[in-house]
Amino acid sequence: MRGRAPVIILGLLLALLLGAYILFSRRVVLELRRDAGRSGQMYARVFRALADPRPDAGNDALLDLARHIDALGVPVIVTDDKGVPTAAANLPFKAPLSDPRVRDYIPYLDRMNPPVVERGIGMVHFGDSQLITSLRFIPVVLASLLVFVFLAGLYTLRTRNRADRERVWAGMARESAHQLATPLSSLSGWLELLREQRADSLSTSAIAHMEGDLERLQRVSHRFERIGRPPRRDVVDLGALVVRVGNYFQARVPTLAHRVTIVASGGNEPLTIEGDEVLLEWALEVLVKNGLDALAGRGGRMYITTKRLDPDRVRLRVADDGPGIPREMRARIFEPGFSTKESGWGIGLSLAKRIAEENHRGRLVLTPSEKGATFDIILQG
Repeated sequence: MRGRAPVIILGLLLALLLGAYILFSRRVVLELRRDAGRSGQMYARVFRALADPRPDAGNDALLDLARHIDALGVPVIVTDDKGVPTAAANLPFKAPLSDPRVRDYIPYLDRMNPPVVERGIGMVHFGDSQLITSLRFIPVVLASLLVFVFLAGLYTLRTRNRADRERVWAGMARESAHQLATPLSSLSGWLELLREQRADSLSTSAIAHMEGDLERLQRVSHRFERIGRPPRRDVVDLGALVVRVGNYFQARVPTLAHRVTIVASGGNEPLTIEGDEVLLEWALEVLVKNGLDALAGRGGRMYITTKRLDPDRVRLRVADDGPGIPREMRARIFEPGFSTKESGWGIGLSLAKRIAEENHRGRLVLTPSEKGATFDIILQG
């Protein structure tokens, strides 16, 4: 639903604009019919007066025509030769002819239409009817409709292309997990054979590490299977997760030249949340790998910790004392495809952010620090 929300909003806005345009068009048609009816009545009144033999028939016809003209809603101000208002109709305010607002309204009417000069009477200043004023908004409405249709079409195409790409990647990831299952099973069998053989302490230690790597490969295979599927809602012990990830990487980082030390602490209190442990471990490993890349060739320390911020929020923090992230790059580090490394794909941080925000309704932020880089995953818990 989150991915379809913008499409729904655009559809509602488009439907609202179309509905408003249809209602407005019906109103314009009704107004035009009324004006046509009034014009017909005025013509009929003129011909009736011409056929009426009474002496006052012409005056009656003129008064009747004046009433019909007033009914058209056209604002009119009549002034004498000195510019003093002598008559007015359909003004947007009620005021006597002596009111200064009546005279101040004359330039506004003249900007709409040039006044009509009548000798012996003065000048007739008139504006546009309400219908004409309303018709000015039709181009704006039509342009808005076209813009919304264009944006909706563009967004639909982009969303469709993105959805197609995600389906392809999800299919490839699941197929990779399926293909990995066979060699993983084979490796597991070979390790069983090696354990049955008598070996020295070095071989025993190597077998233990190989088992750890095999278990990790199996977890990675499970990650690929989760791509494109709804995240699970299991009880996850964040302290145990942090310690497990820290111990795994500590056994595989340099310990001689440019020594790297990883300090993983699960805190003094148990922190559990409802989430997908496989995906959270993936996001945490992305942050740890980024920190190790920053410490490569120089050594340093990395801290992986957990903390309860308040009754409803917990924090996973990965901090290192490396060179940090340049200020000009901080705003883009979560963009897909952007990487500070020459050989980087720019996928890791964007993936971790997606796991935190879309799969767990949390946040992944780069926290300001005096030295190195500090990433916080804020989760509900």
